[in-house]
Amino acid sequence: MFRRQLSFRLEDSDHNVYGIRMNRRFSRVESGVDLKDYFDRGDIASRENRWTFEIAWEVANKVGGIYTVIRSKAYVSTEEMGEQLCLMGPYKEHCARTEMEEMEFPRGNPLLDAVNNLRSRGYKVHTGRWLVDGNPQLILFDIGSGAWKLDQFRSELWDKCHVGVPHLDIETNDAIILGYMIAEFLEEFRRCATEYSQANDLQAPRIVAHFHEWQAGVGLVALRTRHVEIATVFTTHATLLGRYLCAGNTDFYNNLDKFAVDEEAGKRQIYHRYCIERAATHLAHVFTTVSEITGYEAEHLLKRKPDIITPNGLNVKKFSAIHEFQNLHAMAKEKINEFVRGHFYGHMDFDLDKTLYFFIAGRYEFGNKGADIFIESLARLNAQLKHEKPDTTVVAFMIFPTKTNNFNVDSLRGHAVVKQLRDTINGVQQGIGKRLFDSCLKGNIPAPDELLTKDDLVKIKRCMYALQRDSMPPVTTHNIVDDWNDPVLGAIRRCQLFNTVHDRVKMVFHPEFLTSTNPLFGIDYEEFVRGCHLGVFPSYYEPWGYTPAECTVMGIPSVTTNLSGFGCFMEEHISDPKSYGIYIVDRRYIGLENSIQQLANYMMDFSRLNRRQRIIQRNRTERLSDLLDWRTLGIYYRQARVKALQSVYPDYIDESSLYSSRSNLNFSRPFSEPPSPSSSRHTTPAPSVHGSDEEDSVDEETELKELGIK
Repeated sequence: MFRRQLSFRLEDSDHNVYGIRMNRRFSRVESGVDLKDYFDRGDIASRENRWTFEIAWEVANKVGGIYTVIRSKAYVSTEEMGEQLCLMGPYKEHCARTEMEEMEFPRGNPLLDAVNNLRSRGYKVHTGRWLVDGNPQLILFDIGSGAWKLDQFRSELWDKCHVGVPHLDIETNDAIILGYMIAEFLEEFRRCATEYSQANDLQAPRIVAHFHEWQAGVGLVALRTRHVEIATVFTTHATLLGRYLCAGNTDFYNNLDKFAVDEEAGKRQIYHRYCIERAATHLAHVFTTVSEITGYEAEHLLKRKPDIITPNGLNVKKFSAIHEFQNLHAMAKEKINEFVRGHFYGHMDFDLDKTLYFFIAGRYEFGNKGADIFIESLARLNAQLKHEKPDTTVVAFMIFPTKTNNFNVDSLRGHAVVKQLRDTINGVQQGIGKRLFDSCLKGNIPAPDELLTKDDLVKIKRCMYALQRDSMPPVTTHNIVDDWNDPVLGAIRRCQLFNTVHDRVKMVFHPEFLTSTNPLFGIDYEEFVRGCHLGVFPSYYEPWGYTPAECTVMGIPSVTTNLSGFGCFMEEHISDPKSYGIYIVDRRYIGLENSIQQLANYMMDFSRLNRRQRIIQRNRTERLSDLLDWRTLGIYYRQARVKALQSVYPDYIDESSLYSSRSNLNFSRPFSEPPSPSSSRHTTPAPSVHGSDEEDSVDEETELKELGIK
């Protein structure tokens, strides 16, 4: 029945559907300009009477990754569209209290008229600005104020689309209320904007609404079934069914074309949500996904190929001098060193100058995030380091929030005794300095036993004896609830990575997010990433992958896979990703055992690099930040909006494109090999010779000059 309801859309949209290969060509060839070419604070959009609304459940409401997408994109969006842009979502008081500055729209603005008309119907609508870079306009809807019409909204959804929703599914019911409130607002705004345009001799308004994910997709379904003349774009960041299937340990990518999607959604009791997502996908004028791999997934699970791929970016802030981010790395690493001294007290038999910090972080999805193969690869790396580089130590951090009882007492005690030793040494140091100064002032050079008194020796010995411990350093910083069934701890036990004296790989499982108020680390997540040497994210299911992207922007090399959107994007745009500090593990075309061995080899290759080689690799990695900047990637979102507008308003011509320089999307060639653009593939020199101590063998003279090395 659901397919019958969508049949008209499938026929209408055939000419809009491109294959995955076409998407790749489209995103590469037609993105001939940078989004900076359109930064006019909405001047041209205002002259065209063009309005853009972006709708998501996570607007000013921090829940997951989409919040990061919307928030980080806010600056370039407002630079492009100014006051012609408005973000919409649910009003969540606990978030809005700190994220939103409430204010009314100016008088005479059709936005104000539409908001007031909605308020007159009994809805609570909050307006203002988001307190992030760009300060975009916000309209947030109080879902509770529309709950009295829930039965009416559900009835309309059933009558128009034959999608029934269980009464007890609160999340879906909230999405329905929000969707229909937004649809009513947009319908009202279009009427107000038309009246305003006629009264002021302006051309008819052109409106585009961009919806993110299935929770916001209800609004798109309502607009299209009510035949409101508004251009619509729907973006899926990860398909709903895809997440559930991957969580069930299925061979997902090799069976994508074999899944009975209706049956699988029904088994997992998400059929109504799946229907909403699929309806929004087919009813949208333009359908986009965040990566090629998600587009392939959507083609089989949602039965529509994406029209455009819209990769996720970051709001990159470049440093004026190349050495600045290297200095930040050194300062952050010293803070991690402090944690390591406390956690491994009594067993500090390794040199921190020869210690590397690897980490994995994200939602606690043991298989999807690749924690399983990460731990297995670390066991093999441990064996290789024992044999080949016994003086090198790797500390592997696993940051996965899960339920805990409290901090591990042994971890807290370690930091306390190390602090006591530091305070004692500082006191002794001051005493020695004062005695040395007084003695030299009198013309005498003191004997060593005159500088270090017996009392000082006693204090130091007491602190040193306090550092002794019989047990091994713990593998976790907290007492985890039901630790015997915890998948990370179970894998650590199986691989016998117990932080013994002989282990060259040390494990630290930190089961909560990092904040600057954390009593163990005392640093936030961004600073922690800067202090590490390598981020390892061997995900099996990762539609985009913000964690490796954040590493890249901060100049930290990372490991990703060809099943993540980020990995596919980098593989496509860089001819030699490994030389740029992007290690891509093959989890699609080879077996699991081979993937584990490949990851272990990548980590071993990185461990062989000397300090200068790592510095140069970080410089190369940081240069890729331009590739991930919203100023570069935001152009795809613009193309999606233009395409949607042209499908609703055939006479629409993108006026701003007439003033564009139409320069090619090129990235500056690094001073050292290899060059960045894919077009330079044939001239890419050989990669660096890893393991060489001679700097000249790693890079050209220009690179060394840039690093300040003579």
